Amino acid sequence: MSNVLRLALVDPNDSSRETLKAMLLGMDTVWLEADCSRYEFFPDIVEQTTPDVGVISLDTDSTAAIRLIERITHENPNTALLATSAVSDGQLILQAIRAGAREFLTLPLVEDELSAALGRIGQAKFGGGDARNRSCEVIAIAGATGGVGTTSTAVNLGCVLAEESRNSVALLDLDLALGDADVFLDAIPDYTLADVVQNIGRLDIQLLKKSLTKHSSGLYLLPRPVELHDLEAIDAESLRKVIGLLKASFSHLIVDLSKTYNALDMIAIEAASKVLLVTQLDLPCLRNVVRLMMSFEETEGLADRVEIIVNRAGLDAGQISLKKAKETLGREIFALLPNDYRTMVEVRNNGVPLITQAPKAALTQAFRDVAHRLGNPSPTESEEGESSEGHGGAESRWKRFWPGAAKA
Repeated sequence: MSNVLRLALVDPNDSSRETLKAMLLGMDTVWLEADCSRYEFFPDIVEQTTPDVGVISLDTDSTAAIRLIERITHENPNTALLATSAVSDGQLILQAIRAGAREFLTLPLVEDELSAALGRIGQAKFGGGDARNRSCEVIAIAGATGGVGTTSTAVNLGCVLAEESRNSVALLDLDLALGDADVFLDAIPDYTLADVVQNIGRLDIQLLKKSLTKHSSGLYLLPRPVELHDLEAIDAESLRKVIGLLKASFSHLIVDLSKTYNALDMIAIEAASKVLLVTQLDLPCLRNVVRLMMSFEETEGLADRVEIIVNRAGLDAGQISLKKAKETLGREIFALLPNDYRTMVEVRNNGVPLITQAPKAALTQAFRDVAHRLGNPSPTESEEGESSEGHGGAESRWKRFWPGAAKA
């Protein structure tokens, strides 16, 4: 999991404040919740936004700033304070620490030093029993081809996770042209990803949640744009900011990818702590799994975060056996979702998730098992010693899926 620290900043000096803001906005481990130019307004900002970290510059009025540190330490003890100053006087540092500051950094800030200080604060804050409350599991749902059930997987997994009271779950529909997560939830959203992108500079966590559509299951949805021309507003930088804000706001973020594996899809994949690759046991799908895994292996650590989910398991017509598929892929299957066509048609047409439409169905239980395993990972056979090299490596696995080379 990746922890995102929410920050609030006060610095009456415009120049140093803007410099620090620019540095913070470039860090993907923090989210700047608010900034302020007046010491006297800062306690109200902290009270309203409850940031993880408050950054206080001492230079404009060190006496007032020290009093501010004392006040916030007393009134908002869960907000860790980081003091900054261009003056490295030992007496001033001692006063700030005695008043309650966790860290002291000298201006101008060096990004590595700031990152290290925030890392220490984050470790102290998240290292104990509260880590789950402020960390975000990003789960990207990818497909071996169109029509394999990525959206149904994303929606139903999200609803299962959201029914746990300790979880807060958001679903981002990144199939920008043809996504239909809103249909699965029978939702008519007021705002879309395009609206959030266009207003990202003015959004905080409270406004973001108001921009999302909340389903009765507790799942929050950020759907794809309505108009195709709105896609142009969504670029790599804006998507990274949206994902960063969602990570700071929720315990789980599920991203339903498109099937094009374009630059925006790859940004979500890179941010993901898990990539669930949904496939069926037929030749085109399994061949694409091999192709995709070969590509993922080019990015360090990515292939290790990918788990394969077989959808519509038990559909005998035209399917390759599970044993043959596992041998040729050289990987274990993370989960099997049983074939239940009638239930899934009802779910989709009614816009009701499985946990509501068919809470006792085997398919619903399979999604609960997936959610449980994501939260409680256990070693797979391959991690315990079974090597994919025993099947001849990536090139050999690829050739097995050419027509005539693979049999059910």
